[in-house]
Amino acid sequence: MDFAASQAAFAAALVDPAKPVPAGVISPRGESDIRRFAVYRNNVFVGLTEALAKRFPVTRRLVGEEFFAGMARVFAGQSKPVSPLLFQYGDEFPVFIDTFEPAKAVPYLGDVARIEAAWTHAYHAEDVVPLGAAALAAIDPAKLPAARLAIHPAAALLTSPHPAGTIWAAHQAEAVTPVADWRSETVLVARPALDVTVHVLPPQDATFVQLLFAGAALGPAAEAAFAADSSFDFGSALLGLVGLGAFAAAKLEGSS
Repeated sequence: MDFAASQAAFAAALVDPAKPVPAGVISPRGESDIRRFAVYRNNVFVGLTEALAKRFPVTRRLVGEEFFAGMARVFAGQSKPVSPLLFQYGDEFPVFIDTFEPAKAVPYLGDVARIEAAWTHAYHAEDVVPLGAAALAAIDPAKLPAARLAIHPAAALLTSPHPAGTIWAAHQAEAVTPVADWRSETVLVARPALDVTVHVLPPQDATFVQLLFAGAALGPAAEAAFAADSSFDFGSALLGLVGLGAFAAAKLEGSS
């Protein structure tokens, strides 16, 4: 076995207890050293679960240290890092939580984890000056309905049937305030300047922002939003999203 193949076999065995101890991991007597390799395996799993704990602190707080550690270890056994940067590890963790049977008693857990994953992406996203109100105001009003807004690299939108944004916000403080209004929420994660921000958007703006993030033009998105909720206000919603740093640019029909 060449060196590259040997490395691959060693790495695969580290994260899969069902695989045999790699050749070369031997005791002073020349025998396969299972106990010694088990230490390596455990260190890998400890490192991965600690990386998840740092990236998903609210998720961990919601279920407790012991439950989170067990859940993270199961995930780590199924999902290996694809990047040497451990802060990127766990993008699939929210989806895993949704299917993890012991977590079904906490139905909002996966959505809270999605907010935390989006927070990390926002923190490390490319620095791009957000679209400002002045640039928006410079667009010919007759052309505005056909304009499409480019999503800022740091922005992410999450829609949950649970008050996931409020739950996340409540757990930023040492003393957790109970959620008074249990309803679905649309959450915007953004980084308009140096700090990542998490915002629960007004319910009447949900259809509008969802369509904009899906690539719809302003006019059709506004019409659909008003049809869904007559309290929707186009100007207020648009300026609010721009002020939160949701967009990077406006593209007019026919422009390159």
